[in-house]
Amino acid sequence: MGRLLPTETDASVERSDEPSVLCIDDEATCEVFSALGSETAQDIFRLLNEEPATPATIAEGLDMSVQNVHYHLGNLDDVGLIEVVDTCYSEKGREMDVFVVAEDPTLVFLGTSDDKPAMRRAFESFASVVGVSPLLVSLGNAVSGLLGEE
Repeated sequence: MGRLLPTETDASVERSDEPSVLCIDDEATCEVFSALGSETAQDIFRLLNEEPATPATIAEGLDMSVQNVHYHLGNLDDVGLIEVVDTCYSEKGREMDVFVVAEDPTLVFLGTSDDKPAMRRAFESFASVVGVSPLLVSLGNAVSGLLGEE
C-alpha cells in the first residue's frame, strides 16, 4: 500500500545573488553571533548548508536529541539564518518542518556601517586575489546598494 503523506522532501537549496550585509555595530550581527555561538548550532548550520533536513534527520545525523536540535533551530530561524521550505511526515504521521539555510547569503563585515571606504577596499582586495567574476561584481554592487553608495 502506498503512503498518503510524503515522508521525504524534494526541497532544494537555491541562493539569490543579493547578500545581506551585517556590520559589527549592528544589533542583528550580535543576534547572529549569539545564535551561532555554540558548536552545536554551527554543526546544524553546516549540515543545513549542505542539504535540507528535518529536526529528526539532523538529530540522527549529529547524534543528539531532537529537543536540543529544536532549540538551536529556533535560534537560527529567529535571526533569519535558516528557514522552513517544506513539510513532510514521519512514519507515524507527525508533521515535520524541513529546514534549509536562508536564500540570501550573509556577509559579516568586521567594521562599522560608517566605514564604507574600508568595506570597498576589502572587496577590491578580495576581487584582486580571486579575480573579478560576475558573482563578485554582483556582490560588490549589492553591498554598495545596501550601503547607499553612489
